[in-house]
Amino acid sequence: MAGVTYRLSVLDQSPIAAGSNAAQAIRNTIDLAQTADALGYHRYWLAEHHASRSLAGVAPEALIGPVALATSRIRVGSGGIMLPHYSPFKVAETFALLSAMAPGRIDLGLGRAPGSDQRTAFALQRDRSRHMPNDFPQLLDELTGYLEGTLPDDHAFAPLQHLLPTGGGMPELWMLGSSPESAIWAAERGLPYCFADFINSDGAHLAQHYRRSFRPSPRLAEPYVMAATWTIAAPTADEAERLAAPARMMFAHLIAGTPIPIPSVDDALAWLEANPQHNRMRRRTVLGTPAQVRVGLDEVAADYGADELMLVNILPDHDARRRSYALLAAEYGLARQAAAA
Repeated sequence: MAGVTYRLSVLDQSPIAAGSNAAQAIRNTIDLAQTADALGYHRYWLAEHHASRSLAGVAPEALIGPVALATSRIRVGSGGIMLPHYSPFKVAETFALLSAMAPGRIDLGLGRAPGSDQRTAFALQRDRSRHMPNDFPQLLDELTGYLEGTLPDDHAFAPLQHLLPTGGGMPELWMLGSSPESAIWAAERGLPYCFADFINSDGAHLAQHYRRSFRPSPRLAEPYVMAATWTIAAPTADEAERLAAPARMMFAHLIAGTPIPIPSVDDALAWLEANPQHNRMRRRTVLGTPAQVRVGLDEVAADYGADELMLVNILPDHDARRRSYALLAAEYGLARQAAAA
C-alpha cells in the first residue's frame, strides 16, 4: 500500500436481483459485510432508499445492528439516515443503542435527501396536513445536542439528553451530501464530510470549500473528507465493463419512472444494445482490472483531497460483488494494513 494516503470503505445499497427478493438481498448484505471485515476495509455503511424494486435497504438503522454483530473489527454505519423523515430524539436513542451493541464501531451518517420520490417522501411523514419545513440545520443541532449532552438547560427536551442508552459511547457523526449546503453545514459544525461522487461527480470544489471553511470542534480537530464513488473491479477490463451494464439499465428505468429489479448482465446488455442512448453511466464510473481501478481511485482521491474513499456498486451477481472488493483489497494490501493496525 506504499504511496496510498487514503482509506478504503464500502457502501452497500442491498441490491435486489431480478428473480430474487429482499430477504436474499439482506443475506447478501450480511455476507458482504463479513467479507469486507475479513478483507481489511475500514468501514461498512448501509444506505436508505424507500419504495424501491431495486434496493432492499429501506432502514439502515435496522441493518446496522445485525451487521455489527456479524462482524468483529470493521466500523458499521448509515450512509445515511435521511434526518428530515425522523425525530432527532428517536435517531439519538437508536444510535446510542446501536453503540451499546458494538462499542466504538458505529457511525451515524446523516443526509437530507428524501431517499425516494416526492410522493414516497410525503407518505413517510407522520403529519400529512402540510409539507415539512426545510429545517435540517435545526434538526441536526438538536440531534447533536442529545448525543453530546449539550442542549441548554432551558431547552424543552434538555432532560432527555441524559436518558440515552449507555455503555457503548456515542456514534461517530458524519455529514453526507452531494450539494453545497452539506459542505457548509459540515464545515460550520466541525463534522467529517462524505461527498456522494456516485450521485454528483462535480463535487471537488465543495470538498475544497469544506476544508477552507472548517471550524475545529470537540469531535474533530481537522477536516476529514471521504468521497463515495462508483467502482467495479474484475479480472479483465472487458468483464468489468459488462458488469456495469445492469446498473445502467436499472438507472435508465428509474429515471423513466419504471423501476425494475437489477437485471442480469445478459438481459442488460441486450437491452442496452437496443437502447444505445443509455449505454453509458452519466456519473463517474471507476472500473477495470484492479490495477486500472487503483489508478482511477487515485484520481478521485486527488480530486477531492480525500482521506478516505467509499466504494459502491450495484451488481446482480453477489459472487461478482464479493470478488470486486476482494480484488481491490488484494491490490491495496488491506488485510496486512488492518492486521498491523
